[in-house]
Amino acid sequence: MKSFRINTLTLALGTAVLALALAGCGNKGSDGSGDAKAAESDEKADTAIPVEVARARREPMVASYTGTASLEADRQADVVARASGVLLKLNVEEGDVVREGQVLAQLDSERAQLEVARADANLKRLEHDYERSQELYKAKLTSAELNDKVRFELDTQRAAHDLMKLELSYTRIVAPIDGVISERMVKEGNLIQLQQAMFRIDDFDPLLAVLNVPERELSILKPGLPVSMAVDALPGKTFTGTVARMSPVVDKGTGTFRVTCEFHDETGQIKSGMFGRVSVVYAEKDDALVIPREGLIEEDGETAVMVVVDEIPKPAEDKKDGEKKDAKPAAKDDKVAKATPKKPVPIAHRRNVVIGYAAGDKVEIREGLAENDRVITIGRGAVRDGTQVQVLEAVQ
Repeated sequence: MKSFRINTLTLALGTAVLALALAGCGNKGSDGSGDAKAAESDEKADTAIPVEVARARREPMVASYTGTASLEADRQADVVARASGVLLKLNVEEGDVVREGQVLAQLDSERAQLEVARADANLKRLEHDYERSQELYKAKLTSAELNDKVRFELDTQRAAHDLMKLELSYTRIVAPIDGVISERMVKEGNLIQLQQAMFRIDDFDPLLAVLNVPERELSILKPGLPVSMAVDALPGKTFTGTVARMSPVVDKGTGTFRVTCEFHDETGQIKSGMFGRVSVVYAEKDDALVIPREGLIEEDGETAVMVVVDEIPKPAEDKKDGEKKDAKPAAKDDKVAKATPKKPVPIAHRRNVVIGYAAGDKVEIREGLAENDRVITIGRGAVRDGTQVQVLEAVQ
């Protein structure tokens, strides 16, 4: 359709140029009618610029910012071993849903159990020693210094006992968060080293899409705005969310700021790592005056459009002082022609406008236009204020 319009404009411009050439080469009649016709033809060829227009119309409008982002989990955890030992048992696999505190795997715990048993025995011995020391101290058969020494040894052993119990608990690998096992990195029988990564857990509720938005949108976007997202992996489906938070600073290198959108998908269809096209809706109007974006002229800090108005062309200016005064009087037919009212023709006029929201290829006009005004969309580069135009097609 776009190619057809451009070809139509090219044909019309060629026709206008051809008419001008033929008019200049035409023979003059004995009564001067040839000159008059040629002048008339020249005038039309010079002023009638072919253009396409679109009418300003009222319609519902949804203003939004659109960007792309990869989905990522709000919470993600790498589960690492906090004790060393042979992996005896795996309780989960990739894709399993787990809860915080759930046992994911079991390491060999025999040595840790023996250490706990030894610490427990030493603790009981020191508790008994401290009880005897207390009795002797009350009977004034031992010094306060010796009694305090036994108490300090008891406190130390209690701490060692608790430490051994903690080391034993580390042989049970547990989930630190709720989520889904996205990766298992070990196998049963592996010798697990301290701090070795064993699992990765992703919490898919919510999923986040982080947009890098130009700074001009900083005053428009707000937390809580509705968001829609289309995912390439799930064609034909749209997921809804909200703007969760916005970065308060603009990256000086890119001129953008981060907008984090949050999605809760109860169906579980969207996953971390998927690529999505995100649209943040920041305004909705039921009755906005809109025109195609291609009709705007933005220059010198102003925004304008070229509007086509049907009006009678202004008469030619009177001859200036330097022109001949002995020109022949106009023929009777010429007087009749001048007395005949001219028909209105389409004239282009530049008009400044105030724009509002933009959505796709449409833009809202808040001031400067009325409904059904004709705005030039194609060919406006060849048009100036007051130029006569030829409207090829009114695009609705």
